[in-house]
Amino acid sequence: MEVVQHRWRLRWSFKNATIVVTLFNLIASIFLLHSFFSSSSSSKPSSVEMYIKEAEEIRRAMLPVELIKRVKEIQKEAYVEPDPVQQKDAKQTAAVDLISRLNNYRSYSDSGSVKVLEEWRKRKMERARQRELEKNGTTI
Repeated sequence: MEVVQHRWRLRWSFKNATIVVTLFNLIASIFLLHSFFSSSSSSKPSSVEMYIKEAEEIRRAMLPVELIKRVKEIQKEAYVEPDPVQQKDAKQTAAVDLISRLNNYRSYSDSGSVKVLEEWRKRKMERARQRELEKNGTTI
């Protein structure tokens, strides 16, 4: 029996006991770290995350939703396509107004300036014809 006890003592030396305790501590620390990191990310939010959520809720509560809806309604009401008849009347009125202004300008201006204006127009038309002829002559 002494031999069996002696073998038993050899197996459970301080060195072996230290290794077993160290392995147990290592396994326990790995388990604790795993449970700490897995629970902190999923189950309860941190204080920073709670502040962010509160700030988002406050920002959403401060949005003037009713005012935005009303502005969109007003914009839709304001954009109404004008009648084509009214557009024609407006164009005709503008054309008549422009013609009357031109006639009034010509009646107030002296005949010399009218002649100069007519000569300038003729020169301009002649230059345009020359350019057109040169353009057609070079492309053919």
